[in-house]
Amino acid sequence: MKKYCLALLLTAISIYQVYAQDQVNEPVFKTGEKLGYKLKYGIFTAAEAHLRVEDSPVKFDNQPGYHIIADGFTAGTFDIFYKVRNRYESFIDQKTLLPNFYTENRHESNYKHTDKVTFDHDKNVIKAIKGSYPFSGKVFDFVSAYYFARCLDISKLKIGEKIELKYFLDDGIQALTVTYLGKEKMKCSMGTFNCLKFNPTIIPGRIFRKDSKLYLWITDDNNRIPVKARVELVVGSLTMDLISASGVKYPLNPVSGDTD
Repeated sequence: MKKYCLALLLTAISIYQVYAQDQVNEPVFKTGEKLGYKLKYGIFTAAEAHLRVEDSPVKFDNQPGYHIIADGFTAGTFDIFYKVRNRYESFIDQKTLLPNFYTENRHESNYKHTDKVTFDHDKNVIKAIKGSYPFSGKVFDFVSAYYFARCLDISKLKIGEKIELKYFLDDGIQALTVTYLGKEKMKCSMGTFNCLKFNPTIIPGRIFRKDSKLYLWITDDNNRIPVKARVELVVGSLTMDLISASGVKYPLNPVSGDTD
């Protein structure tokens, strides 16, 4: 089960991005933003993930861009028995927020995986180490999908609405379906926030029960930051929690009120 912990944490961070159709005019994040998350298996800390936004040192088509870096690693006892050190990097256009180039460097116990991915949005093809992958519509990498999604207009989203997002990961284009469940207050390590609640689809398997549900809460403000995620496993449960946020574009203001 340990090898799935970091994957769930980083997936949960990125999955709420399917909630809307139209992009707003201005990014809700800025250079210098840093977010930190902790993943717990029951009462035990299993892993952490940290994301940060920098100005891209490389220009694609002579356009300014962002350099997004996501680091994930196991912690505590989990780090002794199954050490994970993963880094994902995405270079995205500052205007369209579409990815130009993506890299990943994964070290999970004895398993290692690296990839370098180029997105050609004119020819609708992705070029990775293992080959080329044609696509249609908007396709993202694991990291850029999250930041693009935060800039979408959700004003017309209705409870029960299902939307699909496509992103490139593990040598293929993946699809994810998410259901919007409404608004709810949620408590994390940084306080209690008014949130939007989502239910991403998961596939039952070795660690997920047939009736397992994955829930994700993001701030109902201009920042659109995920603060909590929770999923039940065959044995126990995993919880993702926002533990730090700095350099955000808009004030991140907790509210009063008790939650579960």
